[in-house]
Amino acid sequence: MKAVRSRQRVVPDSVVAFARFVLCGGGVGVASSFAVAALASWVPWALANALVTAVSTLVATDLHARFTFGAGGRATWRQHAQSAGSAAAAYAMTCLAMIALRASVESPGAVCEQAVYLSASALAGVARFAVLRLVVFARDRSRWAVAVPATLPVPTNRTVAPADPKELCHAA
Repeated sequence: MKAVRSRQRVVPDSVVAFARFVLCGGGVGVASSFAVAALASWVPWALANALVTAVSTLVATDLHARFTFGAGGRATWRQHAQSAGSAAAAYAMTCLAMIALRASVESPGAVCEQAVYLSASALAGVARFAVLRLVVFARDRSRWAVAVPATLPVPTNRTVAPADPKELCHAA
């Protein structure tokens, strides 16, 4: 019995997984915000955000595989590819937030930019948590699948229908 228990992976419940997601993803997100700000002084902001998003997604996906969702090891290439889709949506959300900020404020300060960027990242992070938990690192995909029988059962105690149309339909 102990051997079976030791081979089973512990799957964290939603609250624990979300707390780990916030710690791992939030830590990477805060580091990313500083990296974007630093890199944006040398290259255009959108390019800096794209580069930092790509690197931080690789790092965060590995952290989530190891710690957040209890996969017990490094993320697979399939998981990295699936996670990249949610990262692309997060990238778009942060870009739109920064475009909206710059359209509404003539010269936003660094603190204002950081607040907007981190707020957009936090909103995107909640959506990413759902995608990662339900799709990328889902344990039992079969529970989401709809069971469809291969063949329809044929009743065996069937009686022969009457041939007279008046007996089939009382209105006839």
